[in-house]
Amino acid sequence: MGRKNLLQTWRWFGPDDPVCLADVKQTGAQAVVTALHHVPHGEIWSVDEIEKRKAELAAFGLPWSVVESLTVHEDIKTRSGRVAEWIANYKVSLRNLAARGLEVVTYNFMPVNDWTRTDIAFKVEDGSLALNFDLVDFAMFDVHLLERQGAKEDYSTETVDKAAERFKKATQGEKDRLIDTILFGIPGEEKRTVEWMRKALSKYAEIDRQTLKENYAHFLREVTPVAEEVGIRLAVHPDDPAFDILGLPRIVSTVEDLRDIVSFAASPANGLCICCGSLCSNPKNDIPAILTEMGSRVHFVHFRNVKKDGKGNFYESDHLDGDVDMYAAMKAVHSTAQTVDHFIPFRPDHGHQMMDDLGKVTNPGYSCIGRMRGLAELRGLHLGISRCGG
Repeated sequence: MGRKNLLQTWRWFGPDDPVCLADVKQTGAQAVVTALHHVPHGEIWSVDEIEKRKAELAAFGLPWSVVESLTVHEDIKTRSGRVAEWIANYKVSLRNLAARGLEVVTYNFMPVNDWTRTDIAFKVEDGSLALNFDLVDFAMFDVHLLERQGAKEDYSTETVDKAAERFKKATQGEKDRLIDTILFGIPGEEKRTVEWMRKALSKYAEIDRQTLKENYAHFLREVTPVAEEVGIRLAVHPDDPAFDILGLPRIVSTVEDLRDIVSFAASPANGLCICCGSLCSNPKNDIPAILTEMGSRVHFVHFRNVKKDGKGNFYESDHLDGDVDMYAAMKAVHSTAQTVDHFIPFRPDHGHQMMDDLGKVTNPGYSCIGRMRGLAELRGLHLGISRCGG
């Protein structure tokens, strides 16, 4: 009990990541967070493929500490189609990961779309580039580009009017960039189209918040016993942003949602990835309080900060400068680390594109220098807290 340190990690998207492992080695990260992004969603992660990825990392002296993400197939979320097969496959993948020494598996239960932004090159005051969510731009996409039925009802009249005006003035290039940004998805995985989105949304026509929560509970009750048996700690990533979009219920967005999730399967294996930035996009959420309340169910932490304007817009700020009290958040995680018998991994989540990375091809939010700055700040913050006795 009482191991004093958090595990400082770095996300890597595999061999096609513009940030190579030689660079990762120099960041100060102690371990790597990655996934087998080339394996189609729902398919089994074989021991051979897991070993191959571990060997790639080991060549640079880097351990693979956290899986992010072992994706939950859409059939599981809608509890339809080949749901039983995909859940069976998920269990096999968990067993295979545990057999090769992996202990933390992250996933999300966001319907249809993963993280969502409207601008991946938003210039902030110092000239660096950040990720941004603009509610009017998003409404323009939803109402005028996606043409979702009933979309206007989900926004205020003011937002709808502004979106219509912005749509009239937008060039085709601007419209195309907005579509590409919103549908970007996870680096290394299949690119999406508006038609793909319409088809995916149609599968949720009869699924409300309660039904989606029931589907999630079914998934957790199936896979959590396997995770507990093999020594894996599951960690669900919050919705990003943490509020309903595209007419879909988002059920990992508030502290009430998190309380429900940990109750769905009363096992220490059933836990959370607390992404500070994702949860902070919802003004109802107090991040340090959530970290304190969830305690040992916090299996992974993404330290990221955002600045909101009270109108539904936010951008990703520097790690120590935003609406999240990062000192209080780190202190809460450090305190929990003294009560559990395993390390709690954390990583700098996203970072500004800055300095020599400006102009380079990078994965949105995952350029090297901005994240390295964030990691350095977080490492220093944790060191100060731990040396002062927490």
